[in-house]
Amino acid sequence: MVNEAFGWIWFVLGMGSGALLGLGFARESFLGGYGSWERRLLRLGHISFFGLGLINILFALSIDRIGLGDPWTPVASWSLIVGGVAMPTCCALAAFHKSAKSLFAVPVIALLLGASITALGLTLGVVGGGVS
Repeated sequence: MVNEAFGWIWFVLGMGSGALLGLGFARESFLGGYGSWERRLLRLGHISFFGLGLINILFALSIDRIGLGDPWTPVASWSLIVGGVAMPTCCALAAFHKSAKSLFAVPVIALLLGASITALGLTLGVVGGGVS
């Protein structure tokens, strides 16, 4: 399943981005200091790799129990991937261009859509035995 592979790739990217950020963490002024806009957003992007990777892996493990058929399951799958790609991208863009912060609507909407469809599908799968 594409979401499972995506999740593991995102774990690797989370580790890599953490290693890159870790190269300068000991310098107090790194990226403007610990509390700077740039550094906070880059840390958010770094941790989003792990969180959204995990969500994609959990989706892949839940796919057999989601009580929805086409087109809902593929929509949920791709929404979680789009959100996973868009979130760290938006964090990096907004870190250096504050005007890009409005782009956060893209990952938020995609992730809400994917998670909502998944939650509904799992609820219907448990309660009603599945819906096609």
